[in-house]
Amino acid sequence: MVVKRAIKESPGDLLLMTVIYICLTFILLAVLYPLVYIVSASFSSPFAVVSGKVWLFPVDFTLLGYETVFKNSSVLVGYANSFFYAIVGTLVAVTVTIMMAYPLSRKSFYGRNGLMFLLTFTMLFSGGLIPTYLVVKSLHLIDTRWALIIPPALGVFQIIIARTFFQNNIPDELAEAAEIDGISDLGFLARIVLPLSKPIIAVLVLIFAVGQWNAYFDALLYIKNKDLYPLQLVLRNILLLNTTENPTNISESLQRQGVAELMKYSLIIVSSLPVLILYPFVQKHFVQGILIGSLKG
Repeated sequence: MVVKRAIKESPGDLLLMTVIYICLTFILLAVLYPLVYIVSASFSSPFAVVSGKVWLFPVDFTLLGYETVFKNSSVLVGYANSFFYAIVGTLVAVTVTIMMAYPLSRKSFYGRNGLMFLLTFTMLFSGGLIPTYLVVKSLHLIDTRWALIIPPALGVFQIIIARTFFQNNIPDELAEAAEIDGISDLGFLARIVLPLSKPIIAVLVLIFAVGQWNAYFDALLYIKNKDLYPLQLVLRNILLLNTTENPTNISESLQRQGVAELMKYSLIIVSSLPVLILYPFVQKHFVQGILIGSLKG
């Protein structure tokens, strides 16, 4: 029979752990409280929000903020557009990234070091806003959905972590065995590499999906048709509209200020909810993939 004995910690270790737990508690509260406050404020009355009565729980519970947001038909159009950009943009970006990262991870790929140098160089120097706009315009992508999908489809950082993952988790011997069995490079990638790469694929999906969902600046530059606006740009315009209209009296001014503040918190919840729903499903693979893809090698 094996007797397990608890390791007795010294007073110094106990003091250190106590300090660590206290610090972590303060950090947790600092991160958690703003989130709780935003949720509570979004369900409170405009007067309670403006007067500072909201601290932890909703005051004078109301759905006015959400009703005001969803009364605007452009919000639903923006939701549909953002889902399209996030889904299609993520599929395109993940596909392009894997097609770029996997060859760069293979030692048999001639010129991979030079190509990797050129890719890394673009992280230090970019063409700038005006040349990028001219390129998008020359490709006739202005005022089309592809203007928000093709330009951000390739990220050097994502290529680096994906390449590192492939280098450390897909051995060359496996590729050689597949070649002996008569499997083509594309078949090896589809049938062997991708099933073994779920963690890094989850990382790429989350990075690109969140980036597409939160993006608004590219739409501000390239999209003029309001029917193509993503949700973030629609919400931005709603907030600007509520802050630029001139009220006729003080009472209307205070009421409009309260509704604008209430809408601000409601818009944060509306725009963040899909990402909060997505993250728990990919958290396990995300943590594993980001560690393997960035620390090894």
